[in-house]
Amino acid sequence: MSISSQSDLLGIQRISEVVGVTLKKMREFARPGMTTRQLDDYGGTLLKEAGARSAPYITYGFPGHTCISVNREAAHGIPSEKVTLMEGDLVNIDVSAELDGYFADNGGSFVLGPDLHNHQALVETSKRVLFNAISQIRGGVKIAEIGRLIETEARRSGYNVIRNLVGHGIGRKLHEEPSEIPNFYDKHNTKRFRKNSVVAVETFISTKASYVYDNGNGWTYAARDGSFVAQHEHTIMVTDEKPLILTASNGIWE
Repeated sequence: MSISSQSDLLGIQRISEVVGVTLKKMREFARPGMTTRQLDDYGGTLLKEAGARSAPYITYGFPGHTCISVNREAAHGIPSEKVTLMEGDLVNIDVSAELDGYFADNGGSFVLGPDLHNHQALVETSKRVLFNAISQIRGGVKIAEIGRLIETEARRSGYNVIRNLVGHGIGRKLHEEPSEIPNFYDKHNTKRFRKNSVVAVETFISTKASYVYDNGNGWTYAARDGSFVAQHEHTIMVTDEKPLILTASNGIWE
């Protein structure tokens, strides 16, 4: 969407604050021995208390309030009573929701407790690359150039990017134009970021794989070679200067 009024700005700021705070509190609430369903239920309670609705549920019928992916799951993990969190797990929480007709989206990967399996470097790279990418976005900048930046920085750190998971426009719907904000340089993508537009920019940084696939449940993606993937995401408003990071309350750079 494009912000064209003060009411639009306030609306997108409210829901962005809700999903940001929900993500932060869920990350702080996560404990070894807890199931991902319990963690999701907590997130669902936070959204309900704020008057918001889960975006993946109302848009696509996703079987959960939030997406929680663990270890070799790359995205769209289904909360489950059968998945118990353990120390050292690589966990990703993706929270998107709707409030008063406005949508916002954010996500973040983290290591639960001690870094027993050496995932922290991957997580830190994903965060750093997202920060650097967002800092370069302005009205008129080519979307492909931000993809080039993400891919280049990931490779310099010894990682790959996932090419079939992308960022997107957002605002009045969960997914809007631009429909794809890739993590790689696509010479055929001639679109540019537009001033006052709202977009969800995200990194998908992989230990090895470049593509992920449906793992068989119709929702969750994973790499066939068992690669680990870290994701971080912010909803931003594009300006002529540095973007307004609408979901800054999630604290992923603290």
